[in-house]
Amino acid sequence: MAIIKNKSPVLFFYNNSKKWLMNISKKESLHTHIGVLKHADAIGKEYGSRLMTNKDKYVYLLEPTMYDYIMKIQHGTQIVYPKDLGYIAARAGIQDGQKILEIGTGSGSMTSFVASIVKPRGHVYTFDVDENFMKIAEKNIRRAGVSKYVTQHNLDLKTSKEIPFTDMDVALIDLGDPWIVIPKVRQMLKGSGSIFAICPTMNQLEKLTMALVENEFTDIESTEHIIRNIEAREGKTRHSFQGIGHTTYLCFARKAFFEKTTVKTITADKTTTAAKTRKKSTKN
Repeated sequence: MAIIKNKSPVLFFYNNSKKWLMNISKKESLHTHIGVLKHADAIGKEYGSRLMTNKDKYVYLLEPTMYDYIMKIQHGTQIVYPKDLGYIAARAGIQDGQKILEIGTGSGSMTSFVASIVKPRGHVYTFDVDENFMKIAEKNIRRAGVSKYVTQHNLDLKTSKEIPFTDMDVALIDLGDPWIVIPKVRQMLKGSGSIFAICPTMNQLEKLTMALVENEFTDIESTEHIIRNIEAREGKTRHSFQGIGHTTYLCFARKAFFEKTTVKTITADKTTTAAKTRKKSTKN
């Protein structure tokens, strides 16, 4: 049985659009349009219990999930949403014990989510160049409870000649021009290591794909993920008029070895053979 204590994180849930995430503090109260709730009244109750406000409205005391932390995250930049994060984790096969490279920490939503999967044996090494955004991300990562599994670096991998890490399992890129770092990312990934890039536009997706092919990546896949909510109610279930549509395009690929020298030799041999065949046909 999970009991709420002082400083415990709690999601005060009224409905899907009205919910508040905070840590319990004995002396604080939650003031909302549906009434006031004293934090102290939640202490000692089991997660899932409910409290009544002074306006006779019920609020449920739920244990926050990583989804809740991400959706309530402080935005310094556009975040990567759970609908995209879930696919990234599944497609790249992210799991406990892996070493993850992230370029473009942003607000730390993807950082926090991935760290929650690779812990306790894995680690996320995330890079950004904006110190203000890094401070926001640090706060969000700490709030999500995964700081121990994340190391932040203030370094521009687009211009730096340094190769900070090698043999990484997965690389996650959230930049406006991800194709620029592909050669360096290749050096940092292990063989067959996965890469996922966030691309807001199709033009970016095209440039990125060309760079992936040029730098010997295979299993290249571009996708878009859209959620359509359903309002399920007795006798009047229908599609919701609200939902999360386009947020970004995702590009996945894996590091391979094309052996370009061998391919060129074979191509040259075929060309020579073809030329001889044409010459013989002319004589006949």
